[in-house]
Amino acid sequence: GSFHALYEDQKSSSPFLSTVDGDPHFIIDIPEQDDHLCFNIYADPGKILNLIRDPSTGITVNGQLIGNKQSKNDVQPQNSYIGRLGILNEELNLKLEVTPEKIILYNGTKQMTFTWLDEVTLLHPTLTLKIIQKKSLEVFMGEGATFVIILHQTWRRNPKHGDFLGFYALDSHRLSEHTHGLLGQFFHPINFTILEVHPGSTPEKPDATMIVKNHQLTVTRGWQKDYTENSKHGTDVPCWFIHNNAEGLIDGTYTDYIVSSLF
Repeated sequence: GSFHALYEDQKSSSPFLSTVDGDPHFIIDIPEQDDHLCFNIYADPGKILNLIRDPSTGITVNGQLIGNKQSKNDVQPQNSYIGRLGILNEELNLKLEVTPEKIILYNGTKQMTFTWLDEVTLLHPTLTLKIIQKKSLEVFMGEGATFVIILHQTWRRNPKHGDFLGFYALDSHRLSEHTHGLLGQFFHPINFTILEVHPGSTPEKPDATMIVKNHQLTVTRGWQKDYTENSKHGTDVPCWFIHNNAEGLIDGTYTDYIVSSLF
């Protein structure tokens, strides 16, 4: 359909996008510099992070974290994953709640529930929802951006962690210049300079000095996975990894992005 054609066009023009997947591994595409930045946020499971907020279009996206199944004596910082997403469009009075089990669309007081076993394209005058069975969900809202949510199902008896979601923002230039949030702030151009690349703690991952927003940060060259093209194995994307919950790169600190509810 027309939405699919549109989606393919966007993909060819910008194969890499602003995403949060895995850890949460945030991957930020910097087309001006033909490079990517990436960072992790280590917040406690249950916490809700504001990913995108655009006061002009009334679009907000929040993600709730889930943790690994952990034994009591684990000392490592816990990797966390997005276990629940809330997408709100205030102007259209639409809310979408997505979990690894189900997808609920609230339209005013009306409510429609789907599961990931459904194969469905829902065309609403202001919203297109496309569920690709057990794989992904595409959400296209009015004039705003397109969001793609990838379902990661882990091996049932995996002792470490359960199912989780990946979140990808396509065509983000459609949102206004007032857009902010952990991801949303990167929908505007950002300049950084890389200096003094030198060997890091692992041979294939050099460290460097990054100058960004008048801060001087030590960053590490690494790889992150992007799951838009291949939802099972992902594609490796080279990026500069910013440590300490992206301190110095994001506005404020990561705790500024913790919100009290999904909507």
